[in-house]
Amino acid sequence: MRAMKILILALGSRGDVQPYVALGAALKRRGHSVTLVTSGGFEPLIESRGLTAAPLSVDIRALIQAPEMQRALHSLSARYKAWRETRPMLRRLLDDSWSVAQETRPDVIVYSVKAMQAPALAEALGAVAIPSFQIPAFLPTGAFPSPLLPLRGLGSWGNRASHRVLRWLMATVTARMTKDWRRTRLGLPAAPRRDPYEGYHPEGRAVVRLHGYSRHLVPLAQDCGPQDRLTGAWFLDEAEGWSPPDALLRFLAEGSPPVYVGFGSMPTEDSAALTRVVLDALAASGRRGLLASGWGGLTAAAQASERVHVLDAAPHDWLFPRCSAVVHHGGAGTTHEGLRWGRPTVVCPVFGDQPFWGRRVAALGVGPAPQPQRRLTAAALARAIDAAHAPDVAARAAGIGRAIRAEAGAEAAAELVEEAARAGRAQ
Repeated sequence: MRAMKILILALGSRGDVQPYVALGAALKRRGHSVTLVTSGGFEPLIESRGLTAAPLSVDIRALIQAPEMQRALHSLSARYKAWRETRPMLRRLLDDSWSVAQETRPDVIVYSVKAMQAPALAEALGAVAIPSFQIPAFLPTGAFPSPLLPLRGLGSWGNRASHRVLRWLMATVTARMTKDWRRTRLGLPAAPRRDPYEGYHPEGRAVVRLHGYSRHLVPLAQDCGPQDRLTGAWFLDEAEGWSPPDALLRFLAEGSPPVYVGFGSMPTEDSAALTRVVLDALAASGRRGLLASGWGGLTAAAQASERVHVLDAAPHDWLFPRCSAVVHHGGAGTTHEGLRWGRPTVVCPVFGDQPFWGRRVAALGVGPAPQPQRRLTAAALARAIDAAHAPDVAARAAGIGRAIRAEAGAEAAAELVEEAARAGRAQ
């Protein structure tokens, strides 16, 4: 098919953005022009794959690290207050995305569920909008409750209701803003024509919905529709061309494979205390540790030694194969990456879908039960690390790693994007 102009909207931390860079790279290899809209700071990552970066005027990293957002992780009232305080920022996001869409005039828009303005952009431009999901949420199913709610199995009816309640809440808190924006900025009717989770087609046709996670972690629910396609996770290989620091190479060569510990972009109210818990747990388990400071969570208080090495960041596809197990917050991307390399996993969740992935890890037998970060102790973490190294756990993790590596999620998703476009204006 002819080359297309594709706009990708992906908001959030690096774990939210990186899968879409992988998808964009797969589409680029097929000859398409790809622009990726996200917050600033990701330009090197995006442009290194030949994609065009369109940074928004909002600094997501600064927002995540702001004290009010840290408080919002632990209190419903604080979340509501944070939402009220960030409404002007969210309106800027809407306006910024419309400016980029007007400039690029895409044939197809692929969007994450955090960019629900995408169907309106497509409607205004006559493009196709394709929704995508990195977690099995937002589409009502009786198989399990919403991963974004702190719930366990509620039965078929209750599980489905939990998804619908979450969708209703999200629609309610954004309704006034999005209706005004559609009318005043896009010149569209205030009420959308379709459910934003269904995407948009200028001819009113059904649009494929991309599920970018592994069937070996979460099979596609049987009550999903024919337009729901499970592709496998969208991995971005970064190891090629990366030069590890000499100090890291020496540490890896001087002893047994270490336990990786990193909590990504998750902030914590007391990072020094969390770091001490991790160090004490590693000492109690008698294992070496590789600590990644990331955006938050662990601090420079952890001094390098014969038993512990501290680094800011490194490509997971280079690092994880050299570790004996991985300990992390349980984001969808990090969970998939660790298991991709067959590494037993300890999930220390903070909020959102992280407890869900922790429970999936335990249910599959590739790691212990999740250890909530807020209540984490050195003794509990040491026991979890020991459990992750049990021979049967390691064997199951190795097996699921082989299965995940056999998937080609980004390529499968790129092919589905092309199929969706063939039925629309991109013929």
